[in-house]
Amino acid sequence: MKLLLKLSCILFMSICLNAQERTISGTVTSSADGLPLPGVNVIVKRTSYGVQTDFDGNYTILAKTGDTLEFSFIGMKPTETIIGVGNVIDIFMNEDKETLQEIVVVGFSSKSRSEMTSAVSKVTIQDIKSSISSPTINNTLQGVASGVQITNRDGTTPIRIKGNSAIGKSKKPLYVLDGKPITENELNNLEVKKIKHVEILSALQGNVVYGYEGSKGVVVLRSKGPRNNVDVNIISDFLNESYTQIQENPFKRSHLSPLSTFSIDVDKASYSNIRRMINSGQTVPKYAVRIEEMVNYFDYNYPQPKDDHPFSINTEVVQTPWHQATQLVRIGLQGKSYNNDELPASNLTFLIDVSGSMNAPNKLHLLKSAFKLLVNQLRDKDMVSIVVYAGAAGVVLEPTPGSKKSTILKALDNLQAGGSTAGGAGIQLAYKLAQRNFKKDGNNRVILATDGDFNVGASSDNDMQTLIEEKRKSGVFLSVLGFGYGNYKDSKLETLADKGNGNHAYIDNMQEAQKVFGKEFGGTLFTIAKDVKIQVEFNPEKVQAYRLIGYENRLLADEDFIDDTKDAGELGSGHTVTALYEIIPIGTDVDYLKDISRLKYTSSNTSNKYNDELFTVKFRYKKPNESTSIEMVHVQDSQLSEPSDDMNFASAVALYGMKLRESKYYNDASLNKIIKLANDGRGEDKDCYRAEFIRLIESYAHL
Repeated sequence: MKLLLKLSCILFMSICLNAQERTISGTVTSSADGLPLPGVNVIVKRTSYGVQTDFDGNYTILAKTGDTLEFSFIGMKPTETIIGVGNVIDIFMNEDKETLQEIVVVGFSSKSRSEMTSAVSKVTIQDIKSSISSPTINNTLQGVASGVQITNRDGTTPIRIKGNSAIGKSKKPLYVLDGKPITENELNNLEVKKIKHVEILSALQGNVVYGYEGSKGVVVLRSKGPRNNVDVNIISDFLNESYTQIQENPFKRSHLSPLSTFSIDVDKASYSNIRRMINSGQTVPKYAVRIEEMVNYFDYNYPQPKDDHPFSINTEVVQTPWHQATQLVRIGLQGKSYNNDELPASNLTFLIDVSGSMNAPNKLHLLKSAFKLLVNQLRDKDMVSIVVYAGAAGVVLEPTPGSKKSTILKALDNLQAGGSTAGGAGIQLAYKLAQRNFKKDGNNRVILATDGDFNVGASSDNDMQTLIEEKRKSGVFLSVLGFGYGNYKDSKLETLADKGNGNHAYIDNMQEAQKVFGKEFGGTLFTIAKDVKIQVEFNPEKVQAYRLIGYENRLLADEDFIDDTKDAGELGSGHTVTALYEIIPIGTDVDYLKDISRLKYTSSNTSNKYNDELFTVKFRYKKPNESTSIEMVHVQDSQLSEPSDDMNFASAVALYGMKLRESKYYNDASLNKIIKLANDGRGEDKDCYRAEFIRLIESYAHL
């Protein structure tokens, strides 16, 4: 009897222990490359309880012994594991190739912001009408929108949203109507019948989508009817983002101006920034669209160079997909690729913004995770220093060899945000440190990571240009990495990269960080040719007029082409550069060209000697440690060809950029035409970046 009683007690205690919740934690990584996976959904099976992994792939969840944890992530095969006696469960997830072909690779959204953020609640006007008879928006949300608490106090009904943990501060959420912030009084005065739907974002979600202003939660309202009167730049103004105004390149008559001269641009920031806006449900401001950076975001199948030059030259001429009367020219450069162990030793100085504006999950936290990817690829011969700036600038890590990765990673982990932003002082200190540890015949580079919000000392775009042009003479190259939104200063970062012998990328998530610091590691950090200039001379016998698509901020005077003192763009290991021209053949009538007066003193006679040539393109470049340019020449005949996959896809990207820019040259092309053109050019698409572009177009069409 006593034995039976003891067994019963043991069984009862075992059942109790098994039923007791405990903390389970671990890290989720990709089995393909061992990198952490942020944003993985971790759910206790057969319940609605779950969490997401952080930027380092870590998760913590309450569960019981015997429970099953489900792990799901876009582009990965779902994984399950049963909880045993251990409290730490690390998971490796395998790629799902079939899913990657159908879903946006970045893992955010293919349709609306509510799908992207898993919004707390989304309420339609039918829900509002059927709720209660009160005419005010906040009253109608009571009991209809989950996660929303509304209390009647002193005749008012303030809204509070779950996840808002502000103590001693205002807990009022942000109210946004058709992309424009409004006050609580304006919200209370809205007529319910004019509202199409209301979307509620939690404090965490609001911080991700709208920055600090959304950190108390966000009530997003959409009105009925057309919204043509809404300023397309209102969101960027509200988020205090700045972009350089762009004047679109016009058509030029070849007999009056046969030369077109510009600097190459390998920057890709504009595309990833536009992707961030679309994934966040924002309207894309037209000045945020730099078409050449959208086109150059993607790789194209250009051959590796076969001679002593560091890049190959490739050209293609087809009928313009969006205009039957014009032709489209593609000029492509392919930089020579080097293995990591073939590259020279690096002297890297991380210049990291730790000011108060960086205190957001998509800024400093993401920044640190991104830099860890870079640190893990360092070789023993590489050196890293870390300079930070807020109200002042300081050195937090003296030059440290790549063999001491744990020391570098610890310095990154210890960074915290707070204070004002002395960006100019940070740049001065970083270059000073880089010059002090300069490696002759090595790769000397400052890597600036910031949202660009400089507000102490030299801070204007002109101040930054003057400062960085002076520092450029040191022989130290520059990489500029933009993070976050809200206070994001694209115009300033583009200026720094353009004038500082550098490149510019925008990192909106860990997938982009893996692209910049993983897949394109060599191109991001190692320059193989500097001051690369392109000059195209069109044959007036064949070309009536031409226009360069994009590169508005990279145009050069014709005489600058042979002036070795004029700065131009840099080409990194493995980088590709693509430029597109739309040309009007001789004898073609189009509305783009207006009649001009006949010239009295200038003859328009042309040579008949080159009747079979469409254009001649010249390239000038310098080797990284030299000051004299080398020239290359390539002649293109006038034969049209069937468009390659790469030509179709590059055309689709350029056309979509023109549509976003509201260009007068996109000839009213439909989204369906752009999507078909992109699908025709999708090709092998191993990394699914082209599939992602197509999904972004479809997603933005539904916003």
